Amino acid sequence: MHSNIFDRYQTENSHIHRLSPNVKVVVAILFIFSNALLPDGDWLSFGISWAIIFSLNLFSQLGWGYTLKRSIIALPFALAAITALFSLPGKTLAIWHLGSLELILTDAGLLRFLSILVRSWLSVQIAILLVATTQFPDLIHALEHLRLPKMLVTIIAFLYRYMSVLTDEVLRLLRARQSRSALLPEQRGGGNLLWRARTAGNMVGQLFLRSYERSDRIYHAMLSRGYSGHLRTLNPHSMSSRDWTLIIFAFLLIVLLQFFAHII
Repeated sequence: MHSNIFDRYQTENSHIHRLSPNVKVVVAILFIFSNALLPDGDWLSFGISWAIIFSLNLFSQLGWGYTLKRSIIALPFALAAITALFSLPGKTLAIWHLGSLELILTDAGLLRFLSILVRSWLSVQIAILLVATTQFPDLIHALEHLRLPKMLVTIIAFLYRYMSVLTDEVLRLLRARQSRSALLPEQRGGGNLLWRARTAGNMVGQLFLRSYERSDRIYHAMLSRGYSGHLRTLNPHSMSSRDWTLIIFAFLLIVLLQFFAHII
């Protein structure tokens, strides 16, 4: 059984799905850079950015809350910026003493932290939308056509492909362990804690050996098929005049948003 838990593509027939993957990747990158350049505390501009994402959700037929619900899981990672709360000078809001350490919460630090949180949240949503409306092979070819280093694109492609393969391998090892673990009355199956630790270590070792052997077989199989480091595709994804028009329109929209945020 093949595990495909990493594939988040949603099959629909919307205008967003039918767009060239080159256009979607460029627009997503421009949108993320635009969020990064917005001033701290410019909630109106952040709201406009979210309204754009909301509209794209509707146009892609995914539902207004598709990216909203899935992006919440990424918010805890933004807590890495929590040091901004205590690192900027400003009006003191609270003081905490942790032994000899004094933490001073300022209004500027709180504003910076909340802005980073919103920027991360918006950027994750546009990335989710990109993955949900673009098949992964098309996404890889778009990255290659945008002149990313071929080695980096190849690493991303193989990482995505063989994460699923390794997941299947782990599931097979777990099923094999369960089939060999006797379940006695009023006892947990699988033996004591020491047995479980030893079994887990053996599973990790087997997974490493199987992965190494598989990589060697795949390497020689690819060489025999003429692989030269270039990912070939039947779809050239060439840029049409319509694609360039959409990119220019998105660029002008982002410039207008930046002008509104910094000037007005």
